[in-house]
Amino acid sequence: MDNLQHEQYEYARNRIRQKKNVFRHFLLLLVGSLFLFIVNKILAVDKADDWYAWVITAWAFLFVLHFLKVFITDSFMNKNWERHQIDKLVSMQQKKMQKLQAQLDAERQQETDAAQNQNP
Repeated sequence: MDNLQHEQYEYARNRIRQKKNVFRHFLLLLVGSLFLFIVNKILAVDKADDWYAWVITAWAFLFVLHFLKVFITDSFMNKNWERHQIDKLVSMQQKKMQKLQAQLDAERQQETDAAQNQNP
């Protein structure tokens, strides 16, 4: 297996692990929410206050963030996107360096021409 195939395999394995963890998180959210509901309503732990709803809401918000990270953010901001951005920035930096080098060469040429004109 060459490096490219190995890298693709590792990327695919990592993505599968991320997606599997999102589904586990979802199942844990469902089971945990049911448990919190049972504790609050059926076992009558602080029956006057619906504290479980706040916990479930916060947990659901964290699940949504996890889902967005895996299925939205990581799907387009992956290694290929990262490489493209690095290549783009390196290219811009090289163009700036070439421009500065051209300016420096032009200034040196002007200084050389001026020195030659003073010493005929």
